[in-house]
Amino acid sequence: MFNKLLLFFFCIVFSITNAQVVINELDADTPSTDNLEFIELKSATPNFSLDGYVLVFFNGSTTGLTSISYYALDLDGKTTDINGIIHFGNSQVSPTPKIIFPSATIQNGPDAIGLYLGNASDFPLNTVATATGLIDAIAYSNSTTVQPTTLMSTFGITICTNENQTNLASTKSIQRKTDGTYEVKTPTPGLNNDGSGIVLTYIAITPSVTSISEGQSFTITFTSSQVVTGSNLVVNFILNNGSFTNADFSGTLSVTIPVGATTGSTTIQVLDDGVNDGDEELSIFIGTIPAGYSLDNNNVIVRVTDVNFTVLPFGTPANPSYGNVTSTAPLGYYSSLEGLSGAALKQALQDIIANPSVVRVHNYDDVWDILKTSDQNPENSNQVWLIYTETPRSKIDLQLGNSNVGKWNREHIYCQSRGGFSTGTDYLTPFSDGITIWTATTGANDIGAGVCDAHHIRAVDGQENSSRNNRNYGVDYNGPIATPTTTWKGDVARACFYMAVRYDGLNVVNGNPPENSIGQIGDLATLLTWNQTDPRDDFEMNRNNYIYTWQVNRNPFIDYPNLADYVFGSNFGQPWFSTLSNTDFVLNKVTIYPNPTKDYFIVSGLDTASKIELFNTVGSKVFESEFTGEQQFNIEVTAGIYLAKITTDDKFVIRKILME
Repeated sequence: MFNKLLLFFFCIVFSITNAQVVINELDADTPSTDNLEFIELKSATPNFSLDGYVLVFFNGSTTGLTSISYYALDLDGKTTDINGIIHFGNSQVSPTPKIIFPSATIQNGPDAIGLYLGNASDFPLNTVATATGLIDAIAYSNSTTVQPTTLMSTFGITICTNENQTNLASTKSIQRKTDGTYEVKTPTPGLNNDGSGIVLTYIAITPSVTSISEGQSFTITFTSSQVVTGSNLVVNFILNNGSFTNADFSGTLSVTIPVGATTGSTTIQVLDDGVNDGDEELSIFIGTIPAGYSLDNNNVIVRVTDVNFTVLPFGTPANPSYGNVTSTAPLGYYSSLEGLSGAALKQALQDIIANPSVVRVHNYDDVWDILKTSDQNPENSNQVWLIYTETPRSKIDLQLGNSNVGKWNREHIYCQSRGGFSTGTDYLTPFSDGITIWTATTGANDIGAGVCDAHHIRAVDGQENSSRNNRNYGVDYNGPIATPTTTWKGDVARACFYMAVRYDGLNVVNGNPPENSIGQIGDLATLLTWNQTDPRDDFEMNRNNYIYTWQVNRNPFIDYPNLADYVFGSNFGQPWFSTLSNTDFVLNKVTIYPNPTKDYFIVSGLDTASKIELFNTVGSKVFESEFTGEQQFNIEVTAGIYLAKITTDDKFVIRKILME
């Protein structure tokens, strides 16, 4: 009898608990990069503890992933406010969420979210949806035709709310009405949906700058949404964030807003320690909220630029230099190639760069560390150089979340979908383990290693990476449309040639092969032209040298660019000799002057019959002439940058000319 009464009592208490808190508002589909997402709960009584509750987010439509979880948010230690409201969301949501999760975390639907009794550990990734322990749930979509039907059945939900029912999904949210149904309106995070309740007083943080250099100072202003009454408002905060510590600044970490006022401020001096620590970010963070107040924002980031960067002795790809960086290939590294031609030459190259007794494979996370050095901006050691856009970006702006705006990530020149690198899952470990830990390649059949082969992975602007996607070069993708660049084209050609030799099953082909053409990337004719019109520069050679220290293999088409013509181009079938390399020729003979020039230039340093070809930045030939010895050329072309290819005795050199 006692057990029955105890069970009855538990059921009553459980039923009351169920009614205590519900999902009150959801904004899943927000502008741009989904950085204003939030989910809000409401309790029947104010200041309700959420200990023992967890929010679980479920996939409703993704093929093969239907009705399983993709995110869980533990609510232990959180309490609703005086209005019974609490919300969780992205850092840019205002007022500040009680729990902040990354942008683009909440999927747009058709999906469902459940509020459970339990912990996040009870719902690991890909947990199958269940009604056990369910307190409340919401099904939603941004379409009138698609619903998460399986999830709705599991949760006993008959209505799926369409956030896009007014065709304004990005500016609307799904809000619970007092009768338990939902409507779509302008978002009201942190407030009762009907506008009722007590108006809270918020504290807002406003720094005078969003970025600052070491040695400079800035002001932080704290603003109360209502005039301070009763007693002065004292706000204590910290700035520490990662490597940015108390040793990096001076100033007071406490601000007082006096009675009758709404603002208070303090000045912070960022110190120049004379050491290159790299760019950093300080975070203005209020740890303890003063009684009677809420936060309008928190964790406000200010970029700190380190002024103690170093400079390398060669140019950027956009303003290249030549001959300052030489190959570090060991003596005899390419000696086996002498006199070979055709398929035998290609096989000998593969035997070198895919040698299972020498070549090393590192994991994909190690590539971040490789790129920070191999792709470092020669003009600033705290930045990487981005291919395609040909611009620098701070190393700390690497993309770790879903948003790619203002971030850089890892671009596979021979794109993953075309290379079939999905077999490289063993290399996709979630942490860097450094240059001293590696796996020996199994040889040219180790296609999975292509996912982390740094010879064809470059630092790239995140949005431009998405734009390039898996498009073929030349016949489809030619770089940024808004600000066209060309100085990367030879680099991608030589990377593609490397991949087509390093791995069995990969080819560089003519034309525009479709997306599902595994093992094919185009366009060969374009890439052969790019290899000539955008010559190897110091940046590319330095990159080759550094990657060799990790992988113990090199890109031979950087060391000897004209190898491409003997393996893939017009010299196929002819024997190749290292004496055909144009290295000494490039460094020691040819001079073009004056440069910049207006309507003529002089080529000197040659005493044999030679030929000059002049190309514009899109690769079109605008001038050609044969000559012997020092020669002046009078030429009329539009102002701009041109590439002069000078050929003599089966050797060639390329020089850049600025015509004014």
